[in-house]
Amino acid sequence: MRIPPYHWWRTVFFLIPAIAIYTIVLGSASIVSSLIDRRGYFAHRCARVWSWLILKTTGVRVTVEGLDRITPGTTYVFVSNHQSIYDTPVVFASLPYQLRIIAKASLGRFPVLGWHLRRGGHLFVDRIRPDRLGILRRWRALVSDGLSLIIYAEGTRSPDGHVARFKAGSFLLAIQAALPIVPLAIVGTRRVMPKGRLRTEPADVRLIVHTPIQPPVLERPTVRDAVALADRVHAIVANDVETLQNGKTTELQKG
Repeated sequence: MRIPPYHWWRTVFFLIPAIAIYTIVLGSASIVSSLIDRRGYFAHRCARVWSWLILKTTGVRVTVEGLDRITPGTTYVFVSNHQSIYDTPVVFASLPYQLRIIAKASLGRFPVLGWHLRRGGHLFVDRIRPDRLGILRRWRALVSDGLSLIIYAEGTRSPDGHVARFKAGSFLLAIQAALPIVPLAIVGTRRVMPKGRLRTEPADVRLIVHTPIQPPVLERPTVRDAVALADRVHAIVANDVETLQNGKTTELQKG
């Protein structure tokens, strides 16, 4: 019988209980605050503290590059690759913006975490029956409050470390909302905890913030317009991941 490695024991008996405590305490604080703070600003501060604690406890060291390329106080759509469940703590702890995410509807059913997301103004998408008009309506309400959005455009975590082709749906919404898109490349979280592995390991992670891209001004944007924009952003993000994480300079993986 093979004995699990040290980091498995550390994850199961130390890290998971610690994160559960962080989630219960800070999630409860954010839920209570939402009774007064309808915009979810304090809830977001709780999320940033939660993220920082998770990274610190796990031993994840994040280097952020390119923050000078974006303007504080501006509303953005941040579009990132998705390598690990650790991507969200990295983004929330590193970007000094009021962020909201588009999450799969099943997350909303989780105790505490789901309640925090719903009360904090995050958006949920039913992947089987997506309500694009409803999402756009709620998105515009967030924009009016000066909140930025974070999107994992692959739709799910990468199973192999490559960046899958970005889905066009969220880019169609970005064109309709007329908000600048900021490509984000997250490099290294796969070493912390890849998809399908119940074990975390300390690692160095890089978050690269690219120059914002202004979507084209179109009265009636089409899916083709959204695909073109998605491919443009994908090329930027995938280049960083393939070069810095996978050691490749050949043609980028697209699916």
